[in-house]
Amino acid sequence: MLMLHRTGNKQSRFERKEITAELNREFRAGQYKSSLLSVLQLEEIAEMKEKLPKMVARVELRRVQSYAVDVTLNPDTANVYLVLSDDGKQVHDTYVEKNLPYNSERFYYTAAVLGKESFSSGRFYFEVQVEGKSEWTLGVARESINRRQDITPSPADGFWTVGLGNGNKYKAGPDVALSLQSAPKKVGVFVDYEDGLVSFYDVDTAAHIYSFTGCSFTEKLYPYFSPGLEDDGLNSAPLIITPIN
Repeated sequence: MLMLHRTGNKQSRFERKEITAELNREFRAGQYKSSLLSVLQLEEIAEMKEKLPKMVARVELRRVQSYAVDVTLNPDTANVYLVLSDDGKQVHDTYVEKNLPYNSERFYYTAAVLGKESFSSGRFYFEVQVEGKSEWTLGVARESINRRQDITPSPADGFWTVGLGNGNKYKAGPDVALSLQSAPKKVGVFVDYEDGLVSFYDVDTAAHIYSFTGCSFTEKLYPYFSPGLEDDGLNSAPLIITPIN
């Protein structure tokens, strides 16, 4: 019986060692799983952090798109070198001057045209395709702008615009240089009249391009379009007012 008792003690000690070893293995495995889970969670969090700004930008773009309006070009305001499509949705420059009657609404020294629609309250939004162009300017202008002189659009003169020109350089107004991650193919223009806000978006990427804030609007605002000079065919692609998807 004594031998059995000793054998039992040895067996018991052996079992305890096995149990302890197994517990250690499980503990280490648990630590590994926990560490692995932590790594995966961190990767997911990092991925979400990367995606979140894009998701927020897309939501913001959808919000302003809900204020979309139908815009048509006004031929009575178009510079004599500009050609408008029959549906009033496209405009490009040519070197051929049209013989048109005098009109006080017309731009005589700037290759520009206004939209027919005016806005003096609320919010509105429209989109313009700029793909294939090396020069363009878009935005809004107040009703009393000077159309008889060749001017550079600026807020001081009643223009709130962004544009491309001078060797692939983007600007807001005449002075603010813009650094864009990619060249926009379609630009969205949003205005909140009461809030004094004019914002521009890259529609395809939902990226915010620029905003004029704290503007004081007291007149009617018109959509403003300048396709730039034709430049021997290098800038012959039209600006196109596109429907909102």
